[in-house]
Amino acid sequence: MAIIHPQFNPVALDLGFIELHWYGLMYLLAFLFAYGLASYRAKKRGDFTQEMVSDLVFYGALGVILGGRIGYVILYNFGEFLSNPAYLLRVWEGGMSFHGGFVGVLFAMYFFGRKYKKYAFTVLDFIAPAVPTGLLFGRLGNFINGELWGRVSHGDYAHLMYFPQAVHADHELINADPSLHNIAMQMGDYFLLPRHPSQLYQALTEGALLFILLWWFSAKPRPRYAVSALFLLGYGCSRFITEFFRQPDVGYELIFGWMSKGQLYSLPMIIAGLILMVLAYKKNIYDWQKA
Repeated sequence: MAIIHPQFNPVALDLGFIELHWYGLMYLLAFLFAYGLASYRAKKRGDFTQEMVSDLVFYGALGVILGGRIGYVILYNFGEFLSNPAYLLRVWEGGMSFHGGFVGVLFAMYFFGRKYKKYAFTVLDFIAPAVPTGLLFGRLGNFINGELWGRVSHGDYAHLMYFPQAVHADHELINADPSLHNIAMQMGDYFLLPRHPSQLYQALTEGALLFILLWWFSAKPRPRYAVSALFLLGYGCSRFITEFFRQPDVGYELIFGWMSKGQLYSLPMIIAGLILMVLAYKKNIYDWQKA
């Protein structure tokens, strides 16, 4: 039997003079964890100073926020931006794109590398193992907000959820297919449909599991490009799979009748990951060695 999504108060902490929303708290935790993990790796490796780690996380935060917002607007809501350019600045309304944030981080790491005279992939290989923790907190923020919910399921699974935030989408689906009444739950004047909590699937796969894999893989010296390649492969594959459980974007027609935008944007990451992994072990260049 599916359960109803808990309706969390969007404000995680109210100090009177300022309100800290859950999504903002998740970003704060993501950057704090990234800083802590990067500091630990810097001490183990010896080729990054604590000052460099502080700068690195700052550059990365700018890349995530600017790239994530710009990417979301361009990839998912460009029409709204054309009619109202100020929409780009309304970040408090939500709307961030991982793929946009990823491109933003690439630019940020490039400029960081130029400042400290480090090869771009040396920097990316160093910070990549900390990135999945940010994805984990981000997906938990999506779940708490009840956004980016999963697809409707006919299965009798105990972990399925009714999302009150999806009430209008559910109403449209039921009107289009009255047989869905058989699996719907009435809530006031509306009916809710059981959906996959895809935010939690993504938090587990591209967050927790990818972090464990990358942390283990990067614990000993690997050829340049290899850690970045594994991140691209791990994220691209996990995102491609979990997209089958996530509700496609509104107004977006699936490619070939089944491929979502998230899957389309993940394919280049998988291909790039494969190419980089081959290149890593072909060139066999090491940026650090254990003492």
